[in-house]
Amino acid sequence: MPLSRRQFLKATAAAPAFGLSAQSANRPNIVVILADDLGYGDVGVYNADSRIPTPNLDRMAREGLRFTDAHTPCGVCSPTRYGLLTGRYPWRTELKSQVLWPWDKPLIDKDRLTVPKMLKAQGYHTAAFGKWHLGWDWATTDGSKVNMQVRIGDPQREIRNEFAKKVQFDKPIAEGPTTRGFDYYFGVDLPNFPPYTFIENDRLLAQPTADKPEGMFGWPGKMKPGWRLEDVLPEVTRRAVSHIEARAKQSTPFFVYIPLTGPHTPIAPDDPYIGKSKAGKYGDFVFQVDHSVGQIMDAIRSSGKANNTIVIFTSDNGPENLTYPVQKEFGHASAGPLRGAKRMLYEGGHRVPFLAWGPGRVPAGGVEKEIICLTDLMATFASITGYKLPNNAAEDSYDISAALFGRKRSKPIREATVHHSYMNEYALRQGEWVFIESKNGGGGQAEPEWYRQNHNIPDHDQPAGLYNLSDDLREKKNLYAQFPDRAKTMRALLEKYKTADRSVPNR
Repeated sequence: MPLSRRQFLKATAAAPAFGLSAQSANRPNIVVILADDLGYGDVGVYNADSRIPTPNLDRMAREGLRFTDAHTPCGVCSPTRYGLLTGRYPWRTELKSQVLWPWDKPLIDKDRLTVPKMLKAQGYHTAAFGKWHLGWDWATTDGSKVNMQVRIGDPQREIRNEFAKKVQFDKPIAEGPTTRGFDYYFGVDLPNFPPYTFIENDRLLAQPTADKPEGMFGWPGKMKPGWRLEDVLPEVTRRAVSHIEARAKQSTPFFVYIPLTGPHTPIAPDDPYIGKSKAGKYGDFVFQVDHSVGQIMDAIRSSGKANNTIVIFTSDNGPENLTYPVQKEFGHASAGPLRGAKRMLYEGGHRVPFLAWGPGRVPAGGVEKEIICLTDLMATFASITGYKLPNNAAEDSYDISAALFGRKRSKPIREATVHHSYMNEYALRQGEWVFIESKNGGGGQAEPEWYRQNHNIPDHDQPAGLYNLSDDLREKKNLYAQFPDRAKTMRALLEKYKTADRSVPNR
């Protein structure tokens, strides 16, 4: 949202709340790297039994801080991206279930304050590289929009495939990242959605004049001739690295958001990474993601700005269900000790790796048990840069800078945290307790029977779930019938959050 001159001057006059003292003019560069479908157990420092080498993430953990109880606001892609960039639970939007599909309109309202808008108002240069998946306004031959026929988030493949025939790929793409706070954008909507070509700002870099082969993974549609899925992640990484190197030579601070395209399907590791793990092609793709992170971190370390840069690495949700066969065949558990996977309300659906790095600010080699959510990044960055958030922004974002910088706290930062599933079902985490308002974990996809038997997981035979994670991290003992009062109290708080317009107290 636009800032008045008075608001801008007030925000920029405040001193940033670093772990160390600093002048307000010396705000840190901020880099957020968001992996796609990376599981809690895919990273070595989170899983001693991982079959995938992740040397760069392991190094980042040694040099920084590892959070063990970090959560996404939803178990799938688009909603989490919305929550991260707005500090607001995504289920407060019209997207109540599933994700955005080809040609859907923007999910972030035009006037909503976002992380890049907030930082841009304070003199930051803002850029994004990678997977957007938050909607666009595509030009068409007759001016129509797909959401005139189908609601946002409803797949309706036949309608969307017919609509694609009207999309004008040679026209600017309106309402994309550069209208939501980013000065520059390069990437793809999704690697598995058309058009199969790179997007720079509001234009396609090459026209998609060929049809995607049926044998290539992804939604049918148009592609740039010669398009290779294996080229997407390396090019996104190369562009992000070049950008960081260039911005480091400038005097203004920078914010770079890097939503990587892996290890989400299509599982497409490039040739140099094949066979580098002991978990098949999926493991090789995770290894490549780790290498991408390493390239980005090397650029930051060699930039001369490392001591004035904060980097966050995390994932948008838990691992895809198809990683269960990886566990069966290779003995690698993408969710580590957690139950469930992407889409679900069980911990494996939304508890994710979260690493923070910032020499001289973020404690090196630390482990942080504070419960946090990715919506918290906005309030945290506001605190770090001295920005006063208005009450109509970041409504579900708590300032976690005390945990980030190793300061003592007398109580938990969050009162409670809401989890949301692919099927519009909810859960509430409070302390070590989690209340799941669903009969089956809320994911719409059942766990494989062999997986349940292997982990001795009983049927979820209650109308809802109540688990104590302190001694039941895999959520096998449903205590709903034994603790009805606690379930009732947690359900009431969940309903309060759902009916209110915010979970954070007024600022």
